[in-house]
Amino acid sequence: MAILENYLAKEIGAEEAMTNLSLKKSQFFNLASQYKNDSDNFNIKHRGNDGNRRISDQAEENILAELEVEQKLINDKNIPIKFYNYSAIKESLEEKHQIKVALSTIINRAKDNGYYIEKPERKIHDREVLTNLAGELTQHDSSHHLWSPYMDKKLYLITTIDDYSRLLLYAELVEQENAWKHILALKSVFLQYGCPLKYYPDQDSIFRFVKNRDKHRPHNNYSKFTDDVDTQWKQVLIECQVGITYALSPQAKGKVERPYRWLQDRIVRVAAKEKITTTEGLRKVLKELVNKYNTKWVHSTTKEIPIARFENALKNNKSLFKSFKIEKVNQTIDDIFCLKAERIVDSYRKISFDGLELRVPNGIPRQTVNLKIAPDTKKGLVKIRFWQNDSFLGEVLEKLENLSTVRF
Repeated sequence: MAILENYLAKEIGAEEAMTNLSLKKSQFFNLASQYKNDSDNFNIKHRGNDGNRRISDQAEENILAELEVEQKLINDKNIPIKFYNYSAIKESLEEKHQIKVALSTIINRAKDNGYYIEKPERKIHDREVLTNLAGELTQHDSSHHLWSPYMDKKLYLITTIDDYSRLLLYAELVEQENAWKHILALKSVFLQYGCPLKYYPDQDSIFRFVKNRDKHRPHNNYSKFTDDVDTQWKQVLIECQVGITYALSPQAKGKVERPYRWLQDRIVRVAAKEKITTTEGLRKVLKELVNKYNTKWVHSTTKEIPIARFENALKNNKSLFKSFKIEKVNQTIDDIFCLKAERIVDSYRKISFDGLELRVPNGIPRQTVNLKIAPDTKKGLVKIRFWQNDSFLGEVLEKLENLSTVRF
């Protein structure tokens, strides 16, 4: 019955449930219907699927060991794990110990030994996003958690997902969240896949200026209304002609939640079992899990592997991704994926920026100059390119350490 509960809660797909119950399609859906209509009086006796059938002592020992690890993770309030993940245990047993047991066997052992937490009824999303084409909508978000119980610092997981195919287009762990980290996410997606039709983030101040909430941010005043100010991240979208719409509540971003839960569960569990202690170690785990999610995991809603659904969309001309192109003469990638600022050129063709006095070659005095600011963190340098009236004037290099307020 636990398998039917998981299926009806959409935690596992029909194929997985049929396999675990050793049932044919018609038998399974008849049973699922009976259980849904009258769960109190439902009873199943199916030969070959006794959840408490005898398994090897080694399998028994490994199941209980995995459940014990899960319990420790759940009890740690700093870790984003609230429930047992029996499917993850099944995968771990197969991959690490070459032990194959039915999901129902693991769930029954969990219940018999006190490793079971009833999940609350799922909340209905107040806004559902429906797309018919790849690139029609890309969901973008971040979460802040302690990803390994063997580390003393939390990290941000920044993720972008194509709504149609559920393909994870970008996933990265960073120590600090700021506009530049999210601009790098845009750069990665646009250069690898192209520019989508629209982005769908939440209303965090990195993505959207909101009146009253953000009125005290630098250079903004009370007269500014919501969306009167384009954030640095939003300016990149505008320049690339990509639309944007905002989720009005956490529930409205429902489709990105399942991949997030999948990644969160797996990252924390793998980190705990492998005793990961470094950010680079976590990034390696993340890379392997994203590859598994994109290329092997059958999504419970689409019933397809994300990369297969995405590639089929491209093949069948069901994509709104457009190739990223440089439009202006002398323009480079650093003029687009960058932080932007404006200054007035003085009579000596100089400007003041972040405590630095910079010479602007060929700048017209007493007119506005546009600054395109992009760092090279490995070299500890920042490149500042000057534009005026759509004409490129030149660039300068400065040490990152000399910028007192700009953070990358």
